[in-house]
Amino acid sequence: LDATSTASTNLSRIRTIEIVESSVPKKKGRLVSLGRRARSVPLSAPQPCVDPEVLMDQLKDKDDRIAALEQKMADQEVGWEATRKQNEQMMEMMKRMYPNEQFS
Repeated sequence: LDATSTASTNLSRIRTIEIVESSVPKKKGRLVSLGRRARSVPLSAPQPCVDPEVLMDQLKDKDDRIAALEQKMADQEVGWEATRKQNEQMMEMMKRMYPNEQFS
């Protein structure tokens, strides 16, 4: 016998399931008087327990990374503001140098 066959019939388990499914009536998509099929049940196992210190360290690392990214964004915004002001000054200078030109 191989691992996929049943002892009493020597049929593969898949074939046995197919025979049962074809002969047992269904109601609302379920086989009447049979439990749920194994593959329709989620295989989620309970998560392993994690040491609270490890979790706290991971949270601190993430908090540090978030703080660093927030600072980087703030620095970029300061740079963009400086560039915006410089562009405005350049536009004003161009308008003074070429008063008859239309700038957008």
